Amino acid sequence: MSFIYDSSVNNRFPRVGVIGAGQLARMMVAPATALGIDLLLFAADSQDSGAQITHHVIGDYRNINEVLAFAKTVDVVTFEHELIPLSVIKGLEAEGIKVYPPSSAFIYSQDKAAMREKLRDFSAPKSQVVTATDSVSAYPVIAKAISGGYDGRGVWKVGSAQELQEILSHTSPLLIEELIDFDTEIAVMVARSPHGQATSWAPVETVQEDGICTITITPAQKISSQVAEKAQQIALEIAQLVGVVGVMAVEMFIKGEQIYINELAMRPHNSGHWSIEGSVTSQFEQHLRAILDLPLGSPAMNHPYAVMGNILAGEKTDMYRPYLHLMARTPSLHFHQYKKDVRPGRKIGHVTACGDDLLHLTQEVQHARDYMSGVIDE
Repeated sequence: MSFIYDSSVNNRFPRVGVIGAGQLARMMVAPATALGIDLLLFAADSQDSGAQITHHVIGDYRNINEVLAFAKTVDVVTFEHELIPLSVIKGLEAEGIKVYPPSSAFIYSQDKAAMREKLRDFSAPKSQVVTATDSVSAYPVIAKAISGGYDGRGVWKVGSAQELQEILSHTSPLLIEELIDFDTEIAVMVARSPHGQATSWAPVETVQEDGICTITITPAQKISSQVAEKAQQIALEIAQLVGVVGVMAVEMFIKGEQIYINELAMRPHNSGHWSIEGSVTSQFEQHLRAILDLPLGSPAMNHPYAVMGNILAGEKTDMYRPYLHLMARTPSLHFHQYKKDVRPGRKIGHVTACGDDLLHLTQEVQHARDYMSGVIDE
């Protein structure tokens, strides 16, 4: 059952509409509440992670009429995922709805081929769009669905023409990229407001398993200070070039001193979850500030290091009982439960540890991940 939302309430605080009601919307609720901002979610289901705890309406984000009716009840619309059709976003803009990020920027997180063309002056893996195997002469390569892929979905390492043909038989066209033998993968979170104020957080090292981020370490440890500074500058340049408003993640590969742009995400992002406890201004508060054209907050870190670990569900279904062990073992550990159905391999929460002993923080976060997913029982 949806929360009853009184649209007649009139005060000077704006009402923000969020398309999507997953865990990113859920984590936006606390800073919105602190700022006195009304948050209204457009959810697919009342049991969506964010819909469980705040005002929402139920609808189909692919239906322009339903989305437009929702948008007319708020002051500004933003997004929690990248699946909403670009035609729907443009339809809102045509009706005078304030939408951030705008369609002119959002396309670069939805269309990987368009993103590669837009960022052609930045160093990136060599790429081409293909519809047939004879366009590819050397393997292995990385094949990507041009739209719709995330968390390892829609991305394949391809070793032969036969493998490529199998993928093309159900996903075509494909973006084919050279396989970069990188040293480490990082992400730089940036925020930009309508009038152009922009800021960035420290580069984050992202540890991936099967295409899913399992741990992030901030600041990234396997890069030089020069590369870190350059990566932040590149991310800010990209934010200005594409005209993003709100928070954006710029994912990068690092090989020696070389930086390769991987992908963009035009929303709060998994690589910025550490900022809730580890930064003066979290990515979720900063996103709200940016889309409302408020002065942006400080991205400075509160501690020398912040380690975040994603909890991937295993056979264990009780996510409350592990608190007894983990809170006693590591009182400083921060927990975030998304209250999603527990299914093996699904991202159902995260934990964060901040401090000055990176080895200890990493060990405690990994222990918590393993304990909550059932890999270990002590």
